[in-house]
Amino acid sequence: MLDGVSKFPVFVAIVTSGRAAVLNETLRYLGRQTSLPERVFVCPAQPADFTFPLDERLPFAVEVVTSPQGACVQRNAILDQLTGEVSGAVLFLDDDFFPRADYVAETAALFQLHPDIALATGTVLADGAPGPGLTVAEAIETLAADTLHPEEDLQPVYNGYGCNMAVRLDTVNRRTLRFDIELPLYAWLEDVDFSRRLATDGRLVQSTRLRGVHMGVKRGRSSGLRLGYSQIANPWYLMRKRTMRPDLAAKQALRNIAANLAKVGKPEPWVDRRGRVKGNLLALRDLLRGRLHPKNILMLG
Repeated sequence: MLDGVSKFPVFVAIVTSGRAAVLNETLRYLGRQTSLPERVFVCPAQPADFTFPLDERLPFAVEVVTSPQGACVQRNAILDQLTGEVSGAVLFLDDDFFPRADYVAETAALFQLHPDIALATGTVLADGAPGPGLTVAEAIETLAADTLHPEEDLQPVYNGYGCNMAVRLDTVNRRTLRFDIELPLYAWLEDVDFSRRLATDGRLVQSTRLRGVHMGVKRGRSSGLRLGYSQIANPWYLMRKRTMRPDLAAKQALRNIAANLAKVGKPEPWVDRRGRVKGNLLALRDLLRGRLHPKNILMLG
């Protein structure tokens, strides 16, 4: 891989809400990259969501983009900053995703070597999202233990995982492709929708050489009530939009309902199962009434 800034530009895009301390740690860790990003953008939902010390040195400048709150709206605001770029890849990282030190270099090499790839998502070595979450120390320890440099193994995927998802910039700009703002706030399944719209322009792959850890921090996420509603409304919306196969949409919604009902009596400390069940039921009611839509969560507490 190349030292310094990659000759194939990789632009890092991070949106954040309510997790300033975690974001600071992510930026510090991103500074360890062997090949630096061309530009690094951070789009906070509120000014207080970005508090990185101005006197702390990083090997890159952080460009702050302003936007209303919402994962899709914030990501679009960053894409708007890149409309003048004619080549490269945009690497969307969650504010709690630690990429291995060669992640940017490997992303550049992958997109250079395979011009038919439209989207690449990485191998998540540990994911705290399904559980209580991982600490910064646990993430760093996991990455330090990962000394593997496997042969490139590209597996086709239906969609990228939004916490670490790189897309070819010229394709995005040529089509003026943006995330769907009809999916508000946490924007459940926005990565599926965006991926499927990119699928007409090239391969969607998972790479064994793009490696990192997703801490799955629980602060800054949607309420259980809103998320429960989104668990039904968003798959339904994407199915009707034809960016999610009906069988996958139904499977996703039914799996969520089953998990919430099974665990509501003895919920995990980090999950609002009662709120999710209530949100599921409200969504099913709206489905029967013919008024189910992702944006309805804006009217929920």
